[in-house]
Amino acid sequence: MNGERFDALDRLGLNLQAVFDLAALPDDLRATIAPAPGERQLILIGNAGPTLWRAITAAGTGGSDPIDDFSRQAVCQWFAEHCPGYRARLLYPGDSPVGLQRLGQLAGWHHASPFRVGIQPGWGSWFAYRVVLVTDTALPLTAPLDTESPCTRCADTPCVSACPADALTDRDFSLARCIAYRSQPDSPCATTCLARLACPVGTEHRYDEAQIRHGYGRSLKMIRHYATR
Repeated sequence: MNGERFDALDRLGLNLQAVFDLAALPDDLRATIAPAPGERQLILIGNAGPTLWRAITAAGTGGSDPIDDFSRQAVCQWFAEHCPGYRARLLYPGDSPVGLQRLGQLAGWHHASPFRVGIQPGWGSWFAYRVVLVTDTALPLTAPLDTESPCTRCADTPCVSACPADALTDRDFSLARCIAYRSQPDSPCATTCLARLACPVGTEHRYDEAQIRHGYGRSLKMIRHYATR
């Protein structure tokens, strides 16, 4: 597969792609994937920037999770068109455990940030993992990006000072403080993350406000669901 075969996904904002050799993955990661006979590769698809959400909006995709639905359909259609005769098993979105951040680290996409969202030079934290396929293809493998975390050179740490919950001040992220603050009535962090917005890396690629509200709104709904169990 040459790079131009990914053009259709790039145009939809599914513009991060990595092809892995299943046999070369760490043993524990490969064990969770449980390759079936004949499966040789893993394809990781992500999106960076606001283009994907705009494509979803233009397509009128609805439902409770339009991002998953749109991404799944787009990638499966792309695979059928560009890899005819080969088989693909959809691992994510789905119920199977997938180490998305671990795969992101192996691809060179993901560095840890104080606000616990992956970050990379250029795109900043404005990227996400969307689809994982396990396939019987023999595509050219993707060399990992060789990048340094932008956080290592950040002296001012504006994300730390911008967090109204003080969830980032103890040299480790306090999930309890974050959840407690987000759960308050009329919390300014209910459907956004002020710490993430304060990060200066990749601001030109920031998601549209509607996408930010959607993502954080879903996470807040999950927080409230589990808090009442």
